[in-house]
Order: sequence, then structure tokens, then C-alpha cells
Amino acid sequence: MRMRNMIVTICLPLCLFAQKKKPAVDPFGKNKSAAASEIQQHYDHYKDIALKIWDYAELGYKEEKSTALLQKELKDNGFEVQAGVAGIPTAFVATYGSGSPVIGILAEYDALPGITQEAVPERKEAVGKKAGQACGHHLFGAGSVAAGIAIKNQIQANGWKGTIKVYGCPAEEGGSGKVYMTREGLFNGVDVVLHWHPDDRNAVNLNGALANKSAKFRFYGLSAHAAMAPELGRSALDAVEAMDMMVNMMREHIPSDTRIHYVITSGGKAPNVVPDFAEVYYYVRHPDKVQVVNIFDRVVKAAEGAALGTGTTMKYEVIGGTHDLLLIDTLNVAAQKELERTGGVSLSPSELEFGRKIQSTFNYKAPDILASSKVNPYEVQTDPPGSTDVGDVSYNVPTVGLRIATWIPGTPAHSWQAVACGGTEIGTKGMIVAAKALSNLGIELLHNPKLIEAAKNEFTRKKGDYQYKALLGDRAPALNYRDGL
Repeated sequence: MRMRNMIVTICLPLCLFAQKKKPAVDPFGKNKSAAASEIQQHYDHYKDIALKIWDYAELGYKEEKSTALLQKELKDNGFEVQAGVAGIPTAFVATYGSGSPVIGILAEYDALPGITQEAVPERKEAVGKKAGQACGHHLFGAGSVAAGIAIKNQIQANGWKGTIKVYGCPAEEGGSGKVYMTREGLFNGVDVVLHWHPDDRNAVNLNGALANKSAKFRFYGLSAHAAMAPELGRSALDAVEAMDMMVNMMREHIPSDTRIHYVITSGGKAPNVVPDFAEVYYYVRHPDKVQVVNIFDRVVKAAEGAALGTGTTMKYEVIGGTHDLLLIDTLNVAAQKELERTGGVSLSPSELEFGRKIQSTFNYKAPDILASSKVNPYEVQTDPPGSTDVGDVSYNVPTVGLRIATWIPGTPAHSWQAVACGGTEIGTKGMIVAAKALSNLGIELLHNPKLIEAAKNEFTRKKGDYQYKALLGDRAPALNYRDGL
């Protein structure tokens, strides 16, 4: 009896060990690996595309060279490209395949005005340039195209059913390009949309985004000699400053998670001339799209009051309007799995040296420089989110996004440091990681109808009875919103 008990005691852990579930085998793991290998083999080619767009540094709705380069790459690889969609000359949709599922991938390529920088780790403005890729959209565009082509090649090589669409999305930086594309119905019939964004870490985007509404407020007064006859003038600049003062006082009486920013884009030309025209450009952001509209309407009232008080007239033009980001946990979990399969960004000793010099320019403590070599755990980050027109896509199609380390850890977006990193191997390596992870996820979705069904069910539940309506109304694309910059 004692021996029998000993045998049972010894066998029990062995039996439990034998019953442990073996890791599930990914039936399409070889295809994912093949797609990733193909992307890696074309590293220099995609780097060349990205750096050309980095050098072009074209502003929103003016990305003629950038869009032409990406369209040619897709055409050369068998995609059918429809250019100039949604009334936007630089927007496009590239399609390959047939039938369901239909997987969309977003690509961006616009630059930011006023932030120029050479690809060096100290402040050195680029001579002769007025804009820079301070948000890494050159990498976004080239990386998404690389992922789309890799998925297409797997569809072609294996005779799979399914459709891949790459969306060329201009003017994300304040121009709301994807809103017009969404409003035009270009995402109708798409099952899932994938996107990514340059960052200083590798993670699934679980932070969401702030809804945003923007406008240019234009004041019209009367010019006069500022010394000899000031009483005859009505200063448009006074109206702008009065508006700004009222909006700044309003900050005390709006929800604390609101963000309001402005720049005076025109304030007169000479101090001795009363300005008869002035313009101020405003952004209003909040996590809730309904609150954004309410707060924006109060900003309009401040502008009206400023005009009344200064004897001027005011007109405003809504430039952009974007929704918050509707997060789909079902897709986020799947994206985490594929990102972990891909892994982080491995930097060489010289790249780490470059990175340490970049970090030495921060006015805050830099995080671990090796953090970009890891994939962050599946958890919401503490950083406050920005805004993106991907939000509008996410209220029409289940959408999932990644943040990939194309910048040295600690680098903020919209900085000269981001421009610098994006012009080096640091940015390229991150872009290649993004392309591999997106291609993995795209291949998974092509063969996992249950995942798509679960994502659609969650999308319907979370969206509820909300009926999508563009926050920028029915205006035509603001193709000239970057004029003069």
C-alpha cells in the first residue's frame, strides 16, 4: 500500500505535465515568415523610397512627388491604382486580388511645416527646406506599401482568395485627408483596416486618440496710419488678440482634458499701419467627439464677440475635423501576437551612439536607450494621445494600429530629433519591423474568418447607435490649407 502511494505521488506531476497543452501551431506561419523575409530582402529598396520622401518633405495636399513614388511602386508590383480619389489629387487606392476578406492598409506621407533638420544628432536646420518629416510619415507610407506588396505576393503565390487595398492618405497633419476618403465611401466593403505610426516604442495602439476640430478665423478691419490717424482704423489684429484672450480665459471653464492650441498666421505687415486683415488658426481637441463640437462652438462665440468689440467683421473656415479612435480589443490582441512574433528594433553600436547624442539634447530624463529592442506588454500607455484622421476610418470599419520605434526612446513627435532619426538607419529599421508586423497580421486576417467576425461584432457593439457624421461637415477638401508655408 505504501509503495502504491509512492508510485501515485511520483506519477501525478508526470501525468499533469503530459496533459499540458502544447503551443498551437500557426498553419500560416511559413507564409508569414516568407513575407517577412521578402521585406527584409528588399530593405535597401524600401529605405531608398522612404528617404526620398523624407527629402521631398511635402506638405499636406501638396505631396505630388511622394504619392507618385508610392503609386509607381504599387503599380510595378501588380496593383491596380486609382489616383485622385475623393477630390484629392494626391490621394489614391491601390487594389490587388478579388473576393473576401478585404483588408485595407493605410499609408501617409505628408510633412510638417517649420521643422527642418539634417540627419545628424545635433540641431542643424536643413538649408533650403521649409518642412520636415517630424512625424515620420515617410516611413509610414513606405512601410505600409512594403507590407501591402508582401501580402499581395503571398496571395499570388498561393492562389488565395481575398483582396488587399493600400490607401494613399494625404494631409494627415491637420488636413483630415482620410475624412474625405471616408465620406466618399472608399472604405465601404472593407472588412478590417490596418495602420501603424512611427514612435519611440513598439506597442499596439491602446491609447486611442483625441477628437479634433480646427478652423481659421479671419478678421477684417480698416487700415489707417497708426500715428497720424489711428482713430480711423479698426485693427483686425486687435480682434485676433481679443479672441485669443477670451479663449484663454475660457480654459478655466471647460473640461480639464480639453486641448486648445492656436497660431497667428497673419497679423499685419508694419507696426505703423493698422492691420485691416488678421488670421488665427485654432485646434480644439477632446476625447469625446460631441464635446469637441460643443467647445468649438464656444470658440466661435469668442470670435464673434472679438469682432463686435473691435468694430471688425469675422469669417471662419473649418479646416479639419477628426473623430476619436474606436479601439477593437479583438484586433488589438491579434496585433500584439503578431508584433511579438516580429520582435523589436535592433540598433548597432554606431546607431546607439547617435541615439545617446540625441538623448543628450532632451530637457528631461531619457528612458532606457535599449527599450526599442523590446515589444511593450499589452497595456495602455500613460502618455496622452494626439489626434488622427484614422479615427474617422475606425467609426466605419474595424481598425487596428501599431506604434513602432523609428525614433530613439524618449524622442517626441513633431521635433527636430524625430526628423533626424527618420533620416537614418534607426528610422528604416523601425519601418521594416512595422512592415513585417502588418504583413503578419494581414495574412492572419486573410485566413481567420472567426477573428474578423468577432471584430465586427465588437465594432457594432461599441459603436452602438452612433451614426457617423464628419465633424468638418460637407466642405470640399481644404487643398490650400498649407498655402503660403
